[in-house]
Amino acid sequence: MADVAPNPGRSVIYCGVCTLPPEYCEYGGTNKKCQEWLEKSHPELYQRIWSVEALEAATASLSVEAQERAAKDAKKKAAKAKAAEEKQAEKLSNSVVTIKRIERNKRKYVTSVSGLEAFGLELKKVAKDFGKKFATGSSVTKTPSGGEEIVVQGDVSDEIEEFLLEKYKEIPEDNIELVEDKKKKGAAAG
Repeated sequence: MADVAPNPGRSVIYCGVCTLPPEYCEYGGTNKKCQEWLEKSHPELYQRIWSVEALEAATASLSVEAQERAAKDAKKKAAKAKAAEEKQAEKLSNSVVTIKRIERNKRKYVTSVSGLEAFGLELKKVAKDFGKKFATGSSVTKTPSGGEEIVVQGDVSDEIEEFLLEKYKEIPEDNIELVEDKKKKGAAAG
């Protein structure tokens, strides 16, 4: 999104994280990330809004009770943000990338990879990377449980594990699980 509005009389800066004007970022839910972005991109505006002097000036006009409420609210928001970060870290540590080797018929195999979305990866992009790396067909499909997985033609389960560890550093090695499935139920009937 553009940083500055097209109006020639005024120039409004919009946050690169939440797309609100920086003065309203605190209401967007990504306040910490917004502040980091603003400090890097527009340090003078950051100083005007978030410096210690600016915050003191803003709270100085409030009554004592209002200042106490504001401090209490700030502590609550900080605690909530910290809890959310811990929850996200816990979710990532418990997330598992499952690589399954599935036998289709006779000696034909496909490899399915599920659980990548928990690490913030775009499945279509990863599927395209697999297709290029292994020179084979690769697609994103829906699972019966409602999630999505990447299906790669051929038995490339070991190579996929190595490729994931090499290219996507955000996935810890302990979170990758290799599974071997026997015949697919649909293939047994046909």
